[in-house]
Amino acid sequence: MTETQVDAEALLDEAMKKSSLVWVGVPPARPRPAWFVWLDGAAYVLTGGEGEQPLPGLPEAATVDVSVRSKDKGGRLITWTADVSEVEPDSAEWEELTPHLYKARLNAAPDKGPSFWARESYLLKLTPNGRYPELPGGYVESPAVRTVPTPATSKTKRPFMLGGKRRRADR
Repeated sequence: MTETQVDAEALLDEAMKKSSLVWVGVPPARPRPAWFVWLDGAAYVLTGGEGEQPLPGLPEAATVDVSVRSKDKGGRLITWTADVSEVEPDSAEWEELTPHLYKARLNAAPDKGPSFWARESYLLKLTPNGRYPELPGGYVESPAVRTVPTPATSKTKRPFMLGGKRRRADR
């Protein structure tokens, strides 16, 4: 293992411990935000079912790219490639993880807990596989930052405001 790899793993572990939201890229779609729980060197993501975060294509994906933002600056800090595997509802791992997930779920309704997740959702384990497409100082253009073409934008003059004073920022 190279020194850069060791540094990347330490950065990944620290960034994931401090964050609660990552961007998961399932090709060919654009990366989507996802809340997660980081335990024992893996991210656990819940998707599917009514009211849960939509991450289309994630349950079927073998690998995905995961981008983590910096808590200090808010921009991308590191992007890592993860192997995706499903945690089965009747497994010991499921029983160990669901209390952590329920506690981390900020707006969890009482009826949407582990038993609902077992019926309706997928609990996926994202395990780092040692590939880091982006590290500090070496970023690529992200599809998450491209503007989506839309006919909803228009250029118009600012509205007239009677008696309003112009601020320096308005000039």
